[in-house]
Amino acid sequence: MNTGLESPREVWWKPAGGKEKLWVSFAFGWCIVLFAMMPLWHLKGRQNPSGIRHKVDPQAYLARTEEFIATYQVSEMNGIPVVEPPPGSDVYLLGRMWQWTPVLRLRRETEYTLHLSSLDVNHGFSLFPVNVNFQVVPGYDYALKVVPNKAGEFRIICNEFCGIGHHLMLGNVIVVEGESAAGAAGGGR
Repeated sequence: MNTGLESPREVWWKPAGGKEKLWVSFAFGWCIVLFAMMPLWHLKGRQNPSGIRHKVDPQAYLARTEEFIATYQVSEMNGIPVVEPPPGSDVYLLGRMWQWTPVLRLRRETEYTLHLSSLDVNHGFSLFPVNVNFQVVPGYDYALKVVPNKAGEFRIICNEFCGIGHHLMLGNVIVVEGESAAGAAGGGR
């Protein structure tokens, strides 16, 4: 019986054979290829949108979101404020157990800076049916330039388990045509 202090006897110290060297070389080469592909997937494949993430006090983010709602609220949908910010503005979306607030009404082909953060636990931001997924972390503000290119109503789904009400955590983004989006989405739906 050997202890961890004694070297085992037998063949462990013999050089690798030709086939083993070939497979180790192949595996190493494949790792290099995948490593080189990561920047290409990011830049050319548009797999991960570029954004800015920085630390933020959750209560300060809540205050900023409440100010945003008070400034741009146009109606309510199921008790959640609906906001219509002007083109080019910063748009704040807050995730907390178990809701996304506010409902965003945006104009098609207009650029906005979307800010995402959470007050309590990690949430997943998934915009359905578009393939957009983000991890929303408390204490961080993730800012992302967005230009909605299709009119319609899109669902925000939390895809990170956040507690007993996780399945109820839904939100909305309404993208409308034209100069003014007022009246495009009815309140109380």
